[in-house]
Amino acid sequence: MNKVNVGVIGVGAMGYNHARVYSKLENANLIAVSDLMREKSDEVSKKYNTQGFVDYNDILKMPEIDAVSVCVPTTHHFNVVMDAIEHGKHVLVEKPIAFTLREAKTMVKAAKEEGVKLGTGHVERFNPAVEEAKKLIKNDVIGEVVSCSAKRVGPFPPRIKDVGVTIDLAIHEVDIMFHLFESPVSAIYANMGSRLKNCKYEDHAEIMSKFKNGIIGMLEVNWLTPYKKRKLEITGAEGIISIDYIDQSVDIYGKSTQNVNVPHKEPLKEELGSFLSAVSNDEEPKITGEDGIYALKVVTAAMQSAKSNLPVEINDY
Repeated sequence: MNKVNVGVIGVGAMGYNHARVYSKLENANLIAVSDLMREKSDEVSKKYNTQGFVDYNDILKMPEIDAVSVCVPTTHHFNVVMDAIEHGKHVLVEKPIAFTLREAKTMVKAAKEEGVKLGTGHVERFNPAVEEAKKLIKNDVIGEVVSCSAKRVGPFPPRIKDVGVTIDLAIHEVDIMFHLFESPVSAIYANMGSRLKNCKYEDHAEIMSKFKNGIIGMLEVNWLTPYKKRKLEITGAEGIISIDYIDQSVDIYGKSTQNVNVPHKEPLKEELGSFLSAVSNDEEPKITGEDGIYALKVVTAAMQSAKSNLPVEINDY
C-alpha cells in the first residue's frame, strides 16, 4: 500500500484527532504537526512520535510532505490553505471550507490551477448511519421522500470564538441533506438569535429549506441545550427513517418498526482514509471543494434570511 506523507496544521480539539487518526492509518505517514501554542505542538508531536512546529510554514517547506489537514480557526482557513496550495500540497480543510464565499471560490480555483486535491471535512457523510440511510432511500424503503427534520443541539463550546452556531453546526445538516436527497436548496427561511452573554454570534437557529426536487427540510441547532443531541428523521410517503448520529443507529417506522443493524465505524478515520486514497489514486476527494462552497452558500443564505426576516432564493450552484 502506498503511504501518503501528511502534516496537521492546528492541533486543537479537531486537529488533535486528525493527528491521532493519521498515526494509526495504514496509508498515512504522520510527518509533522504545528500549532501556534508551542506546548500543544510539543505535546502532540511527542505523543505521536513526529516533528512539531509553531510556524506551519515549516511543514509546508518540507519536500517530503504530500498533503496537510488544515484544522485552524475558520477565519484563518483562507491564508493557510492558499499557502499550502502554493507549496503544492494536497489539502483537507475542516468545515466550513472558508469564512466567506469569495475566499472559498478562490481556494477551489487555486487548487485546480496548481493541480492539487482540495477536500472539505464534512465528517458526518462518513457516519455509517448516514450511509445506511442513503441506501434505504435509494432502495425506496419509505417511498418518495416528503420532508426531513434535524436537531443538532448541545452546550456552548467555549473554544469556538470566530463563528456562530449556523456555520459551526447547521452546515453539517446542510451537507447531509444535500448528500441524501441529491438536490440543492432552492429557497431558505431562517430565524436566529443570541441568548448567551459569552457568545458574540448567534447561538440558536431554526431553518426551513425547500429543495429543488420539492423536499422540505427543517433544522434546529443551538448551543443552549444542556445535553448533546444529533438526530435526523426522514419522512417518506410510506414510512420514516430515523437516525442518531451519536450512537450510529438507524430505525425504520412503517407498517412495522425495524432497527437496522449498522456496523459502527469512526467517521473521521473513514474520512481521512478516503482523502488519502484520493491523493494516492489521483481521484477527486469524496467531498470536494465545490461541496464545501455549496454548504457555505446555503448557510450564508440562511443568515441573510434571518437578518432580513424574509425567505432567500438560491438560484446559482
